[in-house]
Amino acid sequence: MMKFKSKRFGIRFGFGKRTNNKGTQQDQQQKGSSNNNNNISSCNNEIKWELRPGGMLVQKRQESIGEDLISIRVSTFANFHDLSIEATSTFGELKMVLSLLTGLEPKQQRLLFKGKEREDDEYLHMVGVGEKDKVLLLEDPAFREKKLLDLNNISASCPTIIV
Repeated sequence: MMKFKSKRFGIRFGFGKRTNNKGTQQDQQQKGSSNNNNNISSCNNEIKWELRPGGMLVQKRQESIGEDLISIRVSTFANFHDLSIEATSTFGELKMVLSLLTGLEPKQQRLLFKGKEREDDEYLHMVGVGEKDKVLLLEDPAFREKKLLDLNNISASCPTIIV
């Protein structure tokens, strides 16, 4: 069932013609158009839209060089790495960059931000990572145990030579 708007509603919000002591709306528009030509010409720019990762359609931001880069500190227990990355990157992309710096494969890394482990498909800016924020890098315990077992098996299989 559809409801129709009354004429009174349309007049109140400027959808219908209404006269008042200043004249009709068309007269006002003609008077105002000569005064507002500068404002109208600046507003005729085409609005560009973008689809955010969450599915929300928003007005696209102005493109500017260097503004979407953020510098973050990624720390481990032993040391830390300061790096710059795009704010719209994912934690998976951050893991790829960190694999070049630390030597750990992305599967072996666990990234924590604000006390929570973050998934690879989460975006930095959506979670709230900003300029000069700290992200904690941990080695996945399952891979660490596997590496220790592999080292023990290698040392056990190699005979010891006593001279």
